[in-house]
Amino acid sequence: MKKFDWSVLLGAAFLMATSSIGPGFLTQTTVFTEQLKASFGFVILTTIILDIGAQLNVWRIIGVSGKRGQDVANMVLPGLGYFVAALIVLGGLAFNIGNIAGAGMGFNVLFGLDTVTGAVISAVLAISIFIVKEAGRLMDRFTQLAGLVMIVLTLYVAFSSAPPVGEALVKTVAPDTIDPMTIVTIVGGTVGGYITFSGGHRLIDAGITGREAIPQISRSAVTGVCLTGVMRVLLFLATLGVISAGLTLDSANPPASVFHLAAGNVGYKVFGVVMWAAAISSVVGAAYTSVSFIRTFNKWIDANYRWFVIAFIIFSTFVFAVVGQPVKTLILAGALNGLILPITLLVMLVAAHKKSIVGDYKHPLWMTAFGAVVVAMTAYMGVLTMIKQLPKLFM
Repeated sequence: MKKFDWSVLLGAAFLMATSSIGPGFLTQTTVFTEQLKASFGFVILTTIILDIGAQLNVWRIIGVSGKRGQDVANMVLPGLGYFVAALIVLGGLAFNIGNIAGAGMGFNVLFGLDTVTGAVISAVLAISIFIVKEAGRLMDRFTQLAGLVMIVLTLYVAFSSAPPVGEALVKTVAPDTIDPMTIVTIVGGTVGGYITFSGGHRLIDAGITGREAIPQISRSAVTGVCLTGVMRVLLFLATLGVISAGLTLDSANPPASVFHLAAGNVGYKVFGVVMWAAAISSVVGAAYTSVSFIRTFNKWIDANYRWFVIAFIIFSTFVFAVVGQPVKTLILAGALNGLILPITLLVMLVAAHKKSIVGDYKHPLWMTAFGAVVVAMTAYMGVLTMIKQLPKLFM
């Protein structure tokens, strides 16, 4: 039996998890906890199950076929891969501007540097990963370290806030309220856009493909979702402890106020580390995965993909530092990003049953049904987002 590199499998899981845990993840989790209180535990549990359904489908199909998402899409329908790649790159670029800004904010909290200076320093650190020849290995180590730092520090803050764990457990299975829109929003934020492909493409680059790799691919996919879930649970508990004590979050920066209220000035510095780690690891994940969606279209791009990743990071940083965050581009990218998961997941479900793509591999029926549910939910949410956001482009 073929042996697989467990450091790569774990690296792929952490790449997916840290790509998901960005500035938006921190803000969404604290805001939704403030709104739903202990019942947000039900949302977390439900979304973890749905995320596993989405990610297992995507990773298994690209893993079995040994082809990246855009190539699978082109085999399902000629030209579709180029459309998907365009959506991924546009969304990844726009949100990477936000990730760069988040890294700058983290440096501002830690060292008092202005946000732009912190963003530029962070970009240089991210770029250094891709300058070395063994960029994939270094990226694996970096995302693992960043993920562990975030989890450990957030665990400290969760303990400091003394959350009502018993109430959280009860409301996780018997919530006071169920908010479907929140569930779909969290699913999209966890495995939407480029995120669900990040670790899967990393496994392809490492040569971990084929039917014999299915158990390892599946385990890596589930591990990535569970790592994200652990971080969200810890942040949920930290926030729940703060609001259960009758304290009010600062609407200007909800996650920062959670850390500060829970653990004082030390907690605020901890937030700086967590924010920076979340943002910079998302910068790495967004740049790597976005470029992975165009590298198979041209041999020259494929041979020089590391430099394209570096250019992606530099351009994102330039836009943030010089232009600021272009609101209309972000609005459009955000709206389109809501449609990426249902489109790409539907493509994978179709591909799962095409012999020209997966050979004699038999995709489990329950997994297809599971994926179809996620497609329906996220497509509904994506259409609503488009309707809501597009008028803002003309304001």
